[in-house]
Amino acid sequence: MHTRFFSAIFGMGIGLALAVPPAHAADEIEAKAQLCAACHGDKGVPADPKTVPPIWGQEQGYLMKQLRDFRNGERASAIMAPIAKGLDEGDLRKIAAYFAAKTWPARRASAKPPSPPKGIAQCQACHQPNFQGGMPAPRLAGLSQEYLAAAMRAFATEQRTNNLDMPRFMQMLSEGERNAIARYLSAL
Repeated sequence: MHTRFFSAIFGMGIGLALAVPPAHAADEIEAKAQLCAACHGDKGVPADPKTVPPIWGQEQGYLMKQLRDFRNGERASAIMAPIAKGLDEGDLRKIAAYFAAKTWPARRASAKPPSPPKGIAQCQACHQPNFQGGMPAPRLAGLSQEYLAAAMRAFATEQRTNNLDMPRFMQMLSEGERNAIARYLSAL
């Protein structure tokens, strides 16, 4: 009788241990994600928003794709590539989910929203009408004007090619139109 009782208790304990993820797993991802804070900010605000985008609250699928692209060389970065290469697929997923679950950093709203510039309508199909992202595209609203303009220029000149549609879309716009779009999106 005692043996059956202890076996049942032991079995329930093992079942509970398997059902509840260990606390250290969350701590481990938190520790790995802290490396990102050096550039992307520990409160979601990047150290240099002109060259580094916020990743807190960004679209999870987009974050995952970018991490994979940095890891496999489809997107170049002297900083991000070595970091991503040091993470396995499971960690990439967990880190993307970790940052996507965070709240997008609050900003002071602009006094009066600017008028939508020419060419912005083509962006809404993927980036959503409010430019806050959604499958398949990232949030653009609130990124810095400098970062947006540089990203659009990189697509237009095919320095960045890790998206099949973006180079073509950006090449259809003049530099002035891309800059106007960047200015508009940064003010949202």
